[in-house]
Amino acid sequence: MKKNSNLLSKIYQKFSSLVSLSVASICLLWTQVSHAAEPTPWQWYFQSPATPVMEQIIEFHNLMFFVEVGIVLLVLGLMVYIVVKFNSKANPEPTKTTHNTALEVLWTVIPIVILIVFAVPSMKLLFFMEKAQNPEMTLKVTGNQWYWSYQYPDNGNFEFDSNIIPDEDIKPGQRRLLEVDNQVVLPVNTEIKVLLTARDVMHNWAVPAFGIKMDTIPGRINETWVKVTKIGTYYGQCSELCGVAHSRMPIAVKVVSKEDFKKWLKKAKSEFASSDDNEVLKLAQFKKSK
Repeated sequence: MKKNSNLLSKIYQKFSSLVSLSVASICLLWTQVSHAAEPTPWQWYFQSPATPVMEQIIEFHNLMFFVEVGIVLLVLGLMVYIVVKFNSKANPEPTKTTHNTALEVLWTVIPIVILIVFAVPSMKLLFFMEKAQNPEMTLKVTGNQWYWSYQYPDNGNFEFDSNIIPDEDIKPGQRRLLEVDNQVVLPVNTEIKVLLTARDVMHNWAVPAFGIKMDTIPGRINETWVKVTKIGTYYGQCSELCGVAHSRMPIAVKVVSKEDFKKWLKKAKSEFASSDDNEVLKLAQFKKSK
């Protein structure tokens, strides 16, 4: 009896150590993953939030996760209890109970309460995500096969294309399948209205750290907003199957200080002709050709 007790004690100690090590490893992995502004191998949690929208998405996810874990554990516990308590050996005389009013009320009321707990923050989040309240600038995003075009209507109306950097041109330190020739540049702590459309087929502009994943549809303009609170470079990808090169439509957003953004604007206006200038140039060339 004593030997069995010692054996059980050792098994318990080893099991406790294994659980502690697993929890510590998961916490460490969680910490490492949560501070990434790009996808990482074997990533299973969100990237570090860079916007108020993404912060609320993560909070809502965590709320749902723990409630759902509680539901799973409750159902599992009930199943184990029923198997042990009401098997043919432990309970040879089956019960004749046909209903239980209290139990029926509970399994009706509890799911309703859970749905309300989910619905209220969910609706608040949906309305919060919908439109910018006081936008300070506008960014227009256009999806093409297979690259992105960006336009700054409030800042000179210039436009540029953003293409993936081919594998053979990738430099040391750059991220394969994520780097582009022209990054989107945005100012930090600025409420920005984002307009999204497409020229050919449906695409999807998705930047995980921003909490943005929205379709770009030809002939239609969708609207969302972003306010990035941390300086850095953030990566995303097209998330709507759009053809043979769908996987080669990365998104790279560089967030800088407001002072650096003004400097970049001055440079970008001279580097990229405005959309209006482009149209005038095309019209002049067309008339000349005739």
